[in-house]
Amino acid sequence: MQTSLPLSGVRVFDLTRILAGPTCTQLLGDLGADIIKVEKPFVGDDTRTWGPPYVKDRLGNDTTESAYYLSANRNKRSVTIDLSQPAGIELAKKFIEKSDVLIENFKVGGLAKLGLGYEDIREQFPHLVYCSVTGFGQTGPYAPRAGYDFLAQGIGGIMSITGAPEGEPVKVGVGIADVMTGMYASTAILAALRHRDATGEGQHIDTCLLDTQISWLINEGTNYLISGKIPKRLGNEHPNIVPYKVFSTSDGYVILAVGNDRQFRDWCTAAGADDLKDDERFKTNPLRIKNREVLYQKMPSFMKRKTTKEWLSIMEEVKVPCSPVNNIEQVFDDPHVKHREMKIEMDHELSGSGKVPLIGNPLKLSATPPQYRRPPPTLGQHTEEVLSEILELNSQEIKELRDKGAI
Repeated sequence: MQTSLPLSGVRVFDLTRILAGPTCTQLLGDLGADIIKVEKPFVGDDTRTWGPPYVKDRLGNDTTESAYYLSANRNKRSVTIDLSQPAGIELAKKFIEKSDVLIENFKVGGLAKLGLGYEDIREQFPHLVYCSVTGFGQTGPYAPRAGYDFLAQGIGGIMSITGAPEGEPVKVGVGIADVMTGMYASTAILAALRHRDATGEGQHIDTCLLDTQISWLINEGTNYLISGKIPKRLGNEHPNIVPYKVFSTSDGYVILAVGNDRQFRDWCTAAGADDLKDDERFKTNPLRIKNREVLYQKMPSFMKRKTTKEWLSIMEEVKVPCSPVNNIEQVFDDPHVKHREMKIEMDHELSGSGKVPLIGNPLKLSATPPQYRRPPPTLGQHTEEVLSEILELNSQEIKELRDKGAI
């Protein structure tokens, strides 16, 4: 068992909730950072109640811990602090003094009203890396708006290219703008810590859902910038590669992702489609893009001649990319996914089985892999522990804070 992680010794004062911020801090926590998750007394992170499903106790009854909350909150310690109380603000400043990073997802100006905005505390804590996560950023006409993943996907354009060509725009099935903002924020925090360690200077990081979502328009966004042509919804098709889509088989579906001309020829040979292989309209990828509608009219009859299992076996043999379309149950039952340890279990005091299943961290570091040290905490689980350990408060001082309503 390794004893050191790459972010050991880094303390994060986590003032985030929902998904973007918690995704960021869970990743930092997996890599060794000490995440102090600050929650409002008796209420906590909004997502604690975002169920069902919830963790079941020994009697099979729902607990207060939702699956949504569990998804982004391991490797953290929960401390309840009431920031509406002056004593709570003072307590927060004591934690900030002993932290390397503050991350928050209040509305723009929300923490400034409490005297905890970046400009309020930067001189007092010049070492601090201060990361703000919002819907639309700290500047610009939309800055005051509340931010939601769904809105970012709509404004940011991804919905305009997702879904069937003749159907309505469709959002991605998970809160991907939130998740990717958390990932970008974690990268920015690591860069800012590198700068801080070299210069002693902290800084403010301004991340938002809309900027992030636009950044991963990637090739479709750049296609528009170069051509001036507005991309359209293609369903499961690819704008720059053909054939690349879902096909019906005799008993289900497969994804065929032909990335080059050799792969197309090999598919044609395996499918017995010599007439397509020899057709001048389909010789190269640019020609197949030009004639995609004709090709996609001809391919289904070949794909329906075999079962999904047969196609997967044949395409693996000829090295043409092909995959099933798994449901979530099939994902976690897949032997490769099991080998990659993408499903984990952690002890949990409220669970009737004593454990909760979670999704593993995808990072595989040879020397310092992520560790699953702490399950997602219950509300305020570590308040006394953290106050005693980090601020060196005794039991009487902690009682006085409770009496003041600060914790």
